Amino acid sequence: MPQMPPMQRARLASGIELDVVDCGPRDAPALIFLHGFPESHRTWRHQIAHLSGRFRCIAPDQRGYRGSSRPQDMASYSADKLIRDVFELADALGVGSFTIVGHDWGGAIAWGVALLGQGTRVTRAVIANAPHPAIFPRLLWTSPVQRAASQYMRDFRDTANDALVRQHGLGAVLMKALKWERSPLLEEDERAALMQDWADPEAAIAMLNWYRASPVAVPPLDAPYALPEGFRDSPLPPLAIPTLVIWAMDDKALPPCNLEGIERVVTDLTLEEVPGCGHFVPWEAPQAVNAALDRFLGRTTASIWLIGFIRLPFARSYHMGGELCPRPIPSCSPCPRAASLMRRCLCWRRPGSCPTPISSTRTRARCPLPPTGQT
Repeated sequence: MPQMPPMQRARLASGIELDVVDCGPRDAPALIFLHGFPESHRTWRHQIAHLSGRFRCIAPDQRGYRGSSRPQDMASYSADKLIRDVFELADALGVGSFTIVGHDWGGAIAWGVALLGQGTRVTRAVIANAPHPAIFPRLLWTSPVQRAASQYMRDFRDTANDALVRQHGLGAVLMKALKWERSPLLEEDERAALMQDWADPEAAIAMLNWYRASPVAVPPLDAPYALPEGFRDSPLPPLAIPTLVIWAMDDKALPPCNLEGIERVVTDLTLEEVPGCGHFVPWEAPQAVNAALDRFLGRTTASIWLIGFIRLPFARSYHMGGELCPRPIPSCSPCPRAASLMRRCLCWRRPGSCPTPISSTRTRARCPLPPTGQT
């Protein structure tokens, strides 16, 4: 079993604290790995062991998991906060640009990070068995296969199960909702670590809050299989950065119908299908995933360095509201609350939409952050 480096504590600008693995050469391209439900940074143990000699590998236990901050209110797990955590983690670790890598719920957040950060901080995206936000909501209404596979989410959202969770831990509701069978590919010590994590009722409720805070509707099985009146697709731009989608084809929770039409929403797409593999593809098929990563990262790394070299000297030419944004690209964080990708400012910040207060005066840049090197 791969040995993981020790974790460190990162305090984000929001006050959230995350436990994080940060290993590999500091001057190498950075990869930020996001795990899914109900796991931890160790989802990516095989990939970090494989890549950390060539890349800076960063893998947090995300908000709500294990020893990281675990607010108990549902509102703390809305997508904008989870996306913001990633950019603030990069800031806390001194990372400018990075490749985002995510699986399951981590992949869902990775889609958002990539869409908000493309063209500035996020250079590439790697998504493993995580549905695109413009495809999944439609499938829940129109696909009998996906709707049936997602009924467990209704149990996870049902607060009537909280007493069971507080008494017996997360494992009890997993057995009730999913009737999961243990994968023979999961090492015994990894299973024991997961069971220990799931036994903590505070962490268990926090993990379930990821589902409860999501606005995605999961209709019951007897609802009509058609888009409801007033349904609107998410107003998302195409994802134009190099993107690798890895899909385990025997995933019972997220079947391959999620790949239909993905080329229309991802314009620079590399698709790697992994046959005969279930949902947890990073550790169920680590050799296939590592090989796909090697091909993709090897093909795109040179162009990423070139783009970064060309872009950085001209960072100060970006404006917002007619005023100069004073910070170079690696130092600005996109505002995850922004309704659209505002390419005029590297921070994409707008009054009333950004959690950081913005000066109302016109005598300074509307980007609220001070220039690099100033306080």
